Amino acid sequence: METLVSCENLVKIYKVMDLEVVALQGLDLAVESGELLAIVGASGSGKSTLLNILGGLDRPSAGRVAINGRNLLKLSNGDLDRYRRMEVGFVWQQTGRNLISYLTARENIELPMTVAGMGLREKRAWSHELLEMVGLWEHRQHRLAQLSGGQQQRVAIALALANKPRLLLGDEPTGEVDSETAKEILALFERLNAEYGLTTIIVTHDPQIAGVADRVVTIRDGRTSSEAIRRVADLEAVLAEGPAAGGEREGGQGLSTMLEEYIVVDDAGRLQIPPELRERLGIKQRVTLEATDEGVLIRPVARRSEGAIPIVHAAQDEPPPKTSRRGLRRWLKWGQD
Repeated sequence: METLVSCENLVKIYKVMDLEVVALQGLDLAVESGELLAIVGASGSGKSTLLNILGGLDRPSAGRVAINGRNLLKLSNGDLDRYRRMEVGFVWQQTGRNLISYLTARENIELPMTVAGMGLREKRAWSHELLEMVGLWEHRQHRLAQLSGGQQQRVAIALALANKPRLLLGDEPTGEVDSETAKEILALFERLNAEYGLTTIIVTHDPQIAGVADRVVTIRDGRTSSEAIRRVADLEAVLAEGPAAGGEREGGQGLSTMLEEYIVVDDAGRLQIPPELRERLGIKQRVTLEATDEGVLIRPVARRSEGAIPIVHAAQDEPPPKTSRRGLRRWLKWGQD
């Protein structure tokens, strides 16, 4: 598969007054063309910063970020503006950031097409297709106040595809809707990904993303920490039954899949052991590594203060050695003699 997005040793430092805040510190990431990738992590881990850099809204402090082979760090302001308008689509959490309230659903979608100079016939055909795809053709003449939150977000998704981008970015796109509507929106992302071969990256806290994403990457402290990759849950049975097992199973149900989690090792050999695993195994500041037939064994080691061993042991039963008199008392004794 072709790699569409490539981040190498990505660093982003924000300056706030006299303080420097490191949002990304050596992040590595590769996204294949047509992949649906979810990025998760705690608040402040660097997820939204990464999305802004991929969308051309911010520039990294160091490292390399390439989209379709072009390093965004080296693009001029004009080229970066064209990249944002023509090659990438955004879906934000707040619908007010996506849409113009006094325009209809169709007018919102057609506005970027007009700016791009698209012809009327092509513009109408493409907006019609997009509204049909998101299930809102019958609401094409409705303004935002006449649409529910979920419908507004579906219009926003159609708007993000108006410029026919290769890369679609979603920043918490289900953050302001209920769980059932969130499920429908994530299913829409999955359908668009399959229909148009659209490379999609979604930053989210929604656990339902595990049901649609090809891969879920966890970011911790500005670095990729782990990733979970979707695979067929009963692969052994499929291989045993042959190609006939690769379609539908009994009852019309497709093959069940599961996400298998891996720890990410960067080019320098660094990895992040999850906090819950460190706590359960008592891993503190130091570990030992041992090569085995199955891989590398990591053993916890006590802290320095806990594991310090004196070089010389004094015998406990032995009395302390006598010390010679020194200082003022020694000179007074000499004078008396």
